[in-house]
Amino acid sequence: MRTQESTIDHVTVDAVENRVHGLCRQYAERLQFHGWHHVSFVRAKAAGFARHNGADAAVVEVAALVHDVNYLVLRNSPAAAGRSLRLEILAECGVPPRIAGWIDEIVDEAEMATRGRDISLEAQALSDADTLFKALPVTPVVLAHRYLRENGLSLRELAHKIVGEQCDVHDEGFYFYNPEAAATYSRWATANLQLWQCIKEAVDDPTVAELLDAVHAVDALAS
Repeated sequence: MRTQESTIDHVTVDAVENRVHGLCRQYAERLQFHGWHHVSFVRAKAAGFARHNGADAAVVEVAALVHDVNYLVLRNSPAAAGRSLRLEILAECGVPPRIAGWIDEIVDEAEMATRGRDISLEAQALSDADTLFKALPVTPVVLAHRYLRENGLSLRELAHKIVGEQCDVHDEGFYFYNPEAAATYSRWATANLQLWQCIKEAVDDPTVAELLDAVHAVDALAS
């Protein structure tokens, strides 16, 4: 395990945490999936992965805290959509411009839809934490419906998104960068992606589509 001297002090990290926590509470109804429960999980896991791989743990923590502010700017958007708000938050909390720019690059680099095999240690730590949240066995059961509501997606659209963005990365062997994370969580990830592949196939079946339409009609009447 390598260690690296931090470039951000704990007071600044705490300031970013308080600012993002406040936004998550203020906009909790909009952030049903990407709210504080998600941010705090990713932050804790990312810091642990950073300490293991020798990345700057404080920089990774701050990147985790601001990695999903794009969902406050635009529904179902890429990380880059949150750049202006992200940099604004970091500036308000005293993060130097050079470090803020680095953090923004880490967030972009770690994004599932576009990340590659050879990314920075900081992006690896953030990516592994965010990926783990996706791969948790409880996520499809407890949180998937929240993602649908938050981003205005249908189940079909979400299934196609997950399979399209994640299966190739998984099959090419860098779903997780940290070897221990891969050893511990790959079984969950494989099961999760198999589930979403089955969902993708099911929702494209006309009879299942009729079933879902009937369920949605009942939900509409109940509301």
